Amino acid sequence: MSTLTASRRGPAGPGRREERRRERLAEKQQQSGRRVPVWQLVLRYALLLAVFALMVGPFLWQLSTSLKGPAEDIYSYPPKLLPGDPTLDNYAKVADLIPVWDFALNSLKVAAANVLTNCVGASLAGYALARMRFRGRKAALVVFVMAMLVPVESIIIAQFMTMRELQLNNTLVGVLLPACIGAMNVLLMRNAFSNLPYEVEEAAYVDGANAWQRFHRIALPSVKGTLAVVAIFAFMGAWDDFLWPLIVLSDQSNFTLTIGLNYLHGTFADNQRLVAAGTIIAVLPLIVMFACLQRFFFRGVGEGAVKG
Repeated sequence: MSTLTASRRGPAGPGRREERRRERLAEKQQQSGRRVPVWQLVLRYALLLAVFALMVGPFLWQLSTSLKGPAEDIYSYPPKLLPGDPTLDNYAKVADLIPVWDFALNSLKVAAANVLTNCVGASLAGYALARMRFRGRKAALVVFVMAMLVPVESIIIAQFMTMRELQLNNTLVGVLLPACIGAMNVLLMRNAFSNLPYEVEEAAYVDGANAWQRFHRIALPSVKGTLAVVAIFAFMGAWDDFLWPLIVLSDQSNFTLTIGLNYLHGTFADNQRLVAAGTIIAVLPLIVMFACLQRFFFRGVGEGAVKG
């Protein structure tokens, strides 16, 4: 029987490969026959260049200004994007004028803790809303949706009074607590877990896995893309936040980077080179964060849901 089966599979293998090769060749011919007109390609690239100039242009201009020396005119016309004599003295002057690295360390502490609390809390809450069956689940979902509709400015005084009653004002913990778990992040994780095939968890349930094991070993590894989105949003929100740290902090040793850089705008407003250097220092960690997580950021919600 095995000899007969092998004799039947032998000639079928090369024939099948030849058929697939012909199909791929036919698809390539069809694609080459449907070529895009030249004017459409020109329009597409023109729109892409316009969007690129609007999105990346200000950052490139700030980077160029931060590298220009005092002898160069940053207001010349036509503007020069490339500095004639690049220098890093502006970054050193920013560090001399304000304790920028201490401010950056405070921001990094708050942002890292915010990422951790949001990834853990939002994933747990999202999984409970998506998979658990308990009384009040729909009401809890409505509460999270309604929390997104409330402006932060309308509750910021109540938040400050709460932090003061807890004696957490003028501390980094007080900066962290109001945004430690975001409603948007919970809904993102809930939708990610809802889109996973439930049959995989049913198989684990039959094998005796409890809820925590199903969450930790099956569901969570399948939503790395959404988890990366939550991490990036949490880091950006904590790193760029200005209003809440300005209200809750009063001691300069606890200032975050956004508050500390405000001194450059106030006292040294005429020296735009220092302001640009401080801006680049503030933006650089965000670029590093996205560069580290971009391969997860663009993955689908259901990646790796079913693995052999």
